Amino acid sequence: MLKLKDMPPSPRQALDDIALCFVFFTRLPLPVVDFRDRTLAAAIWAAPVAGLAVALIGALVYAIVTWLGLASGPAAALALAATLLATGCMHEDGLSDVADGFGGGKTRDKKLEIMRDSRIGAYGACALALSLLIRWSLLSEFASPAQVLAALIAAHAGSRGLLAAFMHLLPPARSDGLSVDAGTVSAETAIAGAVLGAVALLALGFGGAVAALILLGLLFAAFRMLCLSQIGGQTGDTVGALQQFGEIAILLVASVHLS
Repeated sequence: MLKLKDMPPSPRQALDDIALCFVFFTRLPLPVVDFRDRTLAAAIWAAPVAGLAVALIGALVYAIVTWLGLASGPAAALALAATLLATGCMHEDGLSDVADGFGGGKTRDKKLEIMRDSRIGAYGACALALSLLIRWSLLSEFASPAQVLAALIAAHAGSRGLLAAFMHLLPPARSDGLSVDAGTVSAETAIAGAVLGAVALLALGFGGAVAALILLGLLFAAFRMLCLSQIGGQTGDTVGALQQFGEIAILLVASVHLS
């Protein structure tokens, strides 16, 4: 039976859910909000809204520095840095932990142990470097702030639309940790998050949105199978890694459809 706090939100609760996702997924200063015991699992449908805010910050930095005369390469680097500051690099941390665990662990328990270790290894460092390099190079291709804005909106909001569905479809790999503390994501919440993410992809145009949806679907299925085979489920780190893969995939599509 669903608890009251996990029921679909009222308009007031929807605003609280958005605020909760801002608190969890960003480092943006917010006033103190009483979430009335709403769980992250119930509120995670709003993750794309937090992604939209991150995208707007990155696009604004890009627009300002290019207006001041900066070339597209360094402007893209500063825009990317702004998004990293806005999120506190939480998804990048998940990507590096997953790379270290999946790459360096021989057994399920060892993989999970490595993923929980705060130290970064060679696999994690390489994954993080490649993620930053690919995203910077893709953002550098765009010719105008308007294109960067569209690409960042699609990438940051669209990639976060995957998170609720991923948590709904995979069981927690541990008996404790972030994914367990977040609670159980309902099908309704997963669908709501996916719809918001899909709407954000329309920033790429209809053809770009369709291409991004297909690529994200393939990515989602492949990463789901990988997580099940490696650790038997999902953790907070795998959720973060999925966001990174999704962001890169959408930027790849954007580089074709917007450039």
